[in-house]
Amino acid sequence: MAATASRVLELLSLLQTHRQWPGPGLAARLDITERTLRRDIERLRELGYRIDATRGAAGGYRLEAGAHLPPLLLTEEEAVTVAVGLRSAVAQGLVDGENTTLSALAKFEQLLPPALRARTNALSATMHTPSMRGVPVAAELIGTLALACRDQERIRFRYRAADGTQSNRSVEPHAVVTLGRSWFLVAWDRDRDGWRTFRIDRIAGVFGTRVRFEPRQIPGGDAAGYVRTGIRTVKEPLRVDVVLHTPIDVMRGRLGGWDAGLVDDGPDRCVWPIFGESVVQLLSGLVWVPADVEYELRGDRRLLAEIAAASARPTAAARARSRAEGPTV
Repeated sequence: MAATASRVLELLSLLQTHRQWPGPGLAARLDITERTLRRDIERLRELGYRIDATRGAAGGYRLEAGAHLPPLLLTEEEAVTVAVGLRSAVAQGLVDGENTTLSALAKFEQLLPPALRARTNALSATMHTPSMRGVPVAAELIGTLALACRDQERIRFRYRAADGTQSNRSVEPHAVVTLGRSWFLVAWDRDRDGWRTFRIDRIAGVFGTRVRFEPRQIPGGDAAGYVRTGIRTVKEPLRVDVVLHTPIDVMRGRLGGWDAGLVDDGPDRCVWPIFGESVVQLLSGLVWVPADVEYELRGDRRLLAEIAAASARPTAAARARSRAEGPTV
């Protein structure tokens, strides 16, 4: 009986990790017959799990959305890591992402013992992560695309190009990438017989075909690198080099995952290139520079003049407001 219970739990775990499992593949994974598999599926259904079964070449078993899951079992270290990760998560362009993260954190922390809750509060109190907002993208859409990548399922969708042109696409999705302030899908375009990068905020009407595909090797083997190269190939972005008057080892720790391109420029200085499609985006990139770090900008003189002019307006407005309110006591 213990072996049966253990096998049924393993079956439930496998159903949770993939959107749909072919019957023979699932039986082989568990090292049981398909007849035994059907009995175990029925046991899970009796326990209240909604499991859909379809016949045919594209058929199989799938755990329906909203099915109840068993209690989440985590070690103390895992629980702290999840809680701190939720607290430090930056909602980059997710529609209502900040509220969703706080809601998830509130529910999760209710499950933590008081000692662990105090530990996560102490750790998170020392963490300060600036937010980089992008074009709003629905978390549900990102989740749908990520599942299609994981399950190696062909999908169709409508896509709006930068010039507003609409097209229908049939692709084999391989990776979801966040870069700068945007989300991208890296996929093999079946109609164009080649790799393509799609801005997720321009994707609509995603339709899952339930047709599986064999994964391909992304050029260069790095999805993020492929997206970065593709963006610069399509349109050369504006660039400014930020000369930071701080050793490179210190700045790597302070910039965290945003230190791409950071290079040494002497014993006490380093250079950090930032890119953007506009002067406004370049200015928003400078927000990442800690307030106590001195820096200067290098780049095209005309571009630097535009940055200075763009930053002068909010600075003047803030000073005018400060004068109007008078000195603080």
